[in-house]
Amino acid sequence: MTITGIKEITKSRMKIEIDGEFAFVLYKGELRVYGIKENQEISEEVYHKILTEVLSKRAKLRAMNLLKSRAYTAFQLKEKLEEGGYPEKIIEEAIDYVSSFGYVNDSQYAVDFIEYNKETKSKNRIFMDLFKKGIPRDMIEEAWNDVVGEEKEKFEKEQIIYWLSKKHYSPETASLQEKQKMMAFLYRKGFSNEMIRSVLSLDITTI
Repeated sequence: MTITGIKEITKSRMKIEIDGEFAFVLYKGELRVYGIKENQEISEEVYHKILTEVLSKRAKLRAMNLLKSRAYTAFQLKEKLEEGGYPEKIIEEAIDYVSSFGYVNDSQYAVDFIEYNKETKSKNRIFMDLFKKGIPRDMIEEAWNDVVGEEKEKFEKEQIIYWLSKKHYSPETASLQEKQKMMAFLYRKGFSNEMIRSVLSLDITTI
């Protein structure tokens, strides 16, 4: 294996390429320790040592430090570690490591997210947000059913009523234009037209 590129990322961190492909990121002092020089060979032993003795420990520590400040899904944590230039194998090991302690649990993350947002966000919006965070739809469905259960329809109606109250909207006195504006607002929030009309008590033939 040949070191084909050493590029500065910051004053202290360097991006290393081996055989023309990105390999890992090291600190400048580590280049001297492991004899990393451009256009020179790197042995399998040194390469393995860097992965196991340097990057594996560093990625695990980085993951732990990230999780101290907030919860992450496995997908989000993977993105953060990729930003740090860790190889895929090292990222997987780090995520497995923190997951083994229960620090990363996508199922519990989905439940907590739904609990926190259920009063203000529609089901569609919650599903969309969780899906963007890398949580599979079937896991989101399971979490939603655990939190909301059989009260799904009632729950969404209560959410819409919450927004009507927050917007100081009265279905009885609102003009047609105000009703249409509120419908558009609720639709953007992720509620279905059927549920919106049900709560606003609108005649579908007049809209």
